[in-house]
Amino acid sequence: MNKNTNMYDINIENSRAMQNNTLNQNPYINQTPTNPQNMQNGQNSGFNSGDFIKGALIGAAVTYLLTNKGAQENIMKAVSKGTEFFQAGMEELKERMEDAKAAMEANQE
Repeated sequence: MNKNTNMYDINIENSRAMQNNTLNQNPYINQTPTNPQNMQNGQNSGFNSGDFIKGALIGAAVTYLLTNKGAQENIMKAVSKGTEFFQAGMEELKERMEDAKAAMEANQE
């Protein structure tokens, strides 16, 4: 095959005429946007979308947490307390498992 020739048939009429052809057709020629009216009006892009507002709010919150020393200290205290509660819960769970195991052994005798 020559380096200068395109492996796709770029004539759009050829791609429409034959549905089950064996030529390598460019798969992007006949694609249309899912909703061209929204694309023209700009409803799905820019500052009008809710995703931009969500991203801006999340970015502001993350920036606040990363730059405010008091907020960081409060978050670390909360994480520390959560870790303590988790460890206490795990100890309680271990005790219950031992009690259940002892009850099972008592029933077997």
